[in-house]
Order: sequence, then C-alpha cells, then structure tokens
Amino acid sequence: QLQLVESGGGLVQPGGSLRLSCAASGKGLDYNAIGWFRQAPGKEREGISCISASGSNANYADSVKGRVTISRDNAKNTVYLQMNNLRPEDTAVYYCAAQSTFVRTFCDVRSLIIEYWGKGALVNVSS
Repeated sequence: QLQLVESGGGLVQPGGSLRLSCAASGKGLDYNAIGWFRQAPGKEREGISCISASGSNANYADSVKGRVTISRDNAKNTVYLQMNNLRPEDTAVYYCAAQSTFVRTFCDVRSLIIEYWGKGALVNVSS
C-alpha cells in the first residue's frame, strides 16, 4: 500500500513562491505517475500537473502553465511542485495522487486513474 503525505503549504503573499513536497512511503515510486490536484472552496477539484514515472514527461493545466514546475526524486520517494508568482486564485487545498503504470514515460493529468491520494496541504495566497 502506498501512502502519500504533502507538505510545504502555508500562507504566502501574492507574487510569492512555495514548494510543495509529496513524500511516499510503503513502496517505491518507480512505477507510479504522480499528479497534483487542487480544490478551492466551493469549486471542483482541478488537476494541475503530472509527471511520468521516469520523470521524463510532465504536463500542466493552462491555469498554472509557466508558473509551476513539477519534478521528482525517485531515490528520495518524493515529488515536488514549485509554484511561483502565486495569485489569490491559487488558494486551495493541494493534493498529490498516484497511478500505477508500466508506461514510465507518459503522463497526462486529464487522464490519470488515481489509486492513492494524499490528505492535502493548504495553500493560502493573501496579502
């Protein structure tokens, strides 16, 4: 069983940066594509980024493209989400999630079949 724990959330001013981490335990991430999702109050959950199991492929939702970078360190069993130039509309609970896969070089956040979820980390962008 894979457990995912997010960290790095908090309060940040508009224009600021945060790096979220998703630490996995229970088994390795070598055969898991990882996605980041977020849910703002009163809104549906949105997939914002994913990274392939090998780390060679990543994609981003239009809402964050150019401001967000996803990366992973399989040796540390951790996936990161670097967020820059944050806006108040980025305020949400951010979740990482995993899909088992033998296709290690592809990921599309729109088509992930999620098997494991973290519990989320709150990001609050406010002055």
